[in-house]
Amino acid sequence: MSSVLTLPHESKIYSTFANLYDVIFTRVFFPRIRDVLRSLNIPAGATVVEVGVGTGLSVEAYPRHSHVTAVDLAPEMLERARRKCEELGISHIDLQVGDAQNLRFDDDSFDYVTSFHVISVVPDPARMLAEMVRICRPGGTIVLINHFRSPRRWIARVVDRVDPITRHLGWRTTLGLDDLVSQSGLEIEARYKTSPRSLFTVVVARKAQLARAAVAAAG
Repeated sequence: MSSVLTLPHESKIYSTFANLYDVIFTRVFFPRIRDVLRSLNIPAGATVVEVGVGTGLSVEAYPRHSHVTAVDLAPEMLERARRKCEELGISHIDLQVGDAQNLRFDDDSFDYVTSFHVISVVPDPARMLAEMVRICRPGGTIVLINHFRSPRRWIARVVDRVDPITRHLGWRTTLGLDDLVSQSGLEIEARYKTSPRSLFTVVVARKAQLARAAVAAAG
């Protein structure tokens, strides 16, 4: 079986349920995203980039005193996000077409790099995370919310059985967090679930400072 997933805007779940996307996912995902972004206490003037903004599910949660760039590969998703920003009077978010695995930003460009429910959808999650790390400034914050493979073997085995089905729809259930971040150079500051029954893990990490990275490289 090929390990390559369809691109986000080609995934069957998006094309089949496009009209219900906002209704379903806002109710399920938005409260968690809102609470996580609030917990960051993003300061005035901070630069933020969200990788894989989709239809703009998260746009209302960013503080208006920040400068947010939000990218997605699917123009039709961005158009929905654009309309949402207009309806809400949001002017601090710049929406752009962009590939999560090949971001067109300079190194060390943003104070915060976020992505919600995207990294298990792209064909190469490790490359996506590497790109997020690259564009984050040293000492900056990277935030992921996603389903990751359970460290409990019996749960992982059960969930693994549905992976062929979810891959057909466009995402994987077998992505392991530890494997993903092991060579990323990130320092994980928090890793938690917002409720005991949640399927999704919140990861807050920091990119190493230049001096510390240089010492590590020299060693």
